[in-house]
Amino acid sequence: MIQKLLATACLLSLSAGIASAEGDAEKGEKVFRKCRACHAVGEGAENKVGPQLNGIVGRDIAALDGFGYSDALIELAAEKGAWTEEELAAFLEKPRSYAKGTKMSFAGLRKEDERADVIAYLATFTE
Repeated sequence: MIQKLLATACLLSLSAGIASAEGDAEKGEKVFRKCRACHAVGEGAENKVGPQLNGIVGRDIAALDGFGYSDALIELAAEKGAWTEEELAAFLEKPRSYAKGTKMSFAGLRKEDERADVIAYLATFTE
């Protein structure tokens, strides 16, 4: 009986993680307002203090032509490769801890649902 309860709890926990990873792009648009001072998305988006983020989901880390990335992100690119949803979520939680030495001064998004929502929003923009 206890094993069945534990198995059920594990399945519920995993499915909750999957559901939150999908995010809500509409809510993410509101969360992204915190990012607009430094980043742009959409038609005509250009680099600002930070790179434009069209096509960021799935793009190689530190690979956008015309933007000067920190050594920390260049090293992260060599280690991790691309901005998967998981990598973006980890970075957005606390950027300076995830990539020590990054130029990004944003403190991060502490709430998991906000990270999932903003990633879902960013995924709606292609290069």
